Amino acid sequence: MNFFGGGQQQQPQGPDPIFAGTEKLAKTEMEMYTDLFNKIASSCFQKCASRKHRDQDLSLDRCVSKYLEGQQLVGAVLQKANEAQAQQQQAMMQMQQQLGG
Repeated sequence: MNFFGGGQQQQPQGPDPIFAGTEKLAKTEMEMYTDLFNKIASSCFQKCASRKHRDQDLSLDRCVSKYLEGQQLVGAVLQKANEAQAQQQQAMMQMQQQLGG
């Protein structure tokens, strides 16, 4: 029996179209974070944990902090480049519209 009083229960007919793009985005984001974690673990282990440091936790903390700071700087540069490219494309489209119309 249906919760709202109907006779038969309806089976879902596929993914909800509202969330169709979100699932792919979430999967891509998860893959990105997994890759980031693996790179941090590998790089910092080679630099800190494999050597004899007095305070390995502090060394690893610094390494992770520097790695994430570097990633943040690279992300900021890429974001600026993408914004400049989008502005250039928009200006180009406006020129094409003016010439064509």
